[in-house]
Amino acid sequence: MEFFKYTKTFNFMGKSKLAMVFSIVLVLASYALLATKGLNYGVDFAGGTVVQVKYNSVAPIDDMREKLKSNELFDNSSITEFGSPDEVVIRMKTTTGDVTVDIGDVTREALSGTGEFEVRRVDIVGPKVGSELKEKGIMSLVLAVLGILIYVAFRFEWRFAVASIVALVHDVSIALGALALSGIDVNLDVLAALLTILGYSLNDTIIVFDRIREGVVSSKNIELSEIIDESVTRTLARTTLTSLTTFFVVFTLFMFGGEIIHPFAFTLLVGVVVGTYSSIFVASPILLAFGFDVKNYHQKLADKAKREAEKEKMRAQFESGVM
Repeated sequence: MEFFKYTKTFNFMGKSKLAMVFSIVLVLASYALLATKGLNYGVDFAGGTVVQVKYNSVAPIDDMREKLKSNELFDNSSITEFGSPDEVVIRMKTTTGDVTVDIGDVTREALSGTGEFEVRRVDIVGPKVGSELKEKGIMSLVLAVLGILIYVAFRFEWRFAVASIVALVHDVSIALGALALSGIDVNLDVLAALLTILGYSLNDTIIVFDRIREGVVSSKNIELSEIIDESVTRTLARTTLTSLTTFFVVFTLFMFGGEIIHPFAFTLLVGVVVGTYSSIFVASPILLAFGFDVKNYHQKLADKAKREAEKEKMRAQFESGVM
């Protein structure tokens, strides 16, 4: 079912230079943020201890800080609200080496007298484990990108593969820049969101590339820019519906899903917007910049069809005994 019908072809490639400048500025700004401010690695990657505490009333954060000073285990710890004024998270960059020590019990003892509360969660990750998780996370992103490069090159052509990889690097770079700007903890949930962005953006790009390939084969037009405009216009209804549906679902998670899912939802929100944009204004213009020749592609298809016809003719002659 078509919800949107277009009677004209939009000139997307006419705006491609402006879009590329905008993308370059965003990517460079993201790299500048990563170089200066850096990512705020959570316990999963940096190691340390996280204790989530919920009070029956507003959490007395100042009193909590004073109480925790009496225990060296909580030196240089930070206390922040966690979704509501009555719930807080205590973050420590250190872990106790004594497995018999219950951090929850230590926290209850240290915070006694600050009001009625319960310890809801205790997460402990050693620095070595955190470092290994970070290395494996980076490796998973690199392997995903390499796998995508091979898949797209095999299914389409090397120009399509390179264009899709540039678009994916563009999306992940901007998402990382947004994470650095917001100061959100980068943990395994965020890593899962980044991998999801790769899949979402690639799917959107593949849809556009499929249409472009169909247009190259069927269109009598030999200008690639016009073929891209026609192809992107044909996919615009599908892209709009898919992107808006995904955006509203993720936005709902971001608004009402709670603090635990907040980093995941925030990363996906950025990824959905940037991924949809890059499929049209990054991947397609790069394909155009590589000088994909429609005439040569038509000639390759004609030569391939001719070779297949000759092989079929020889096979038929062999089967009938005529050489």
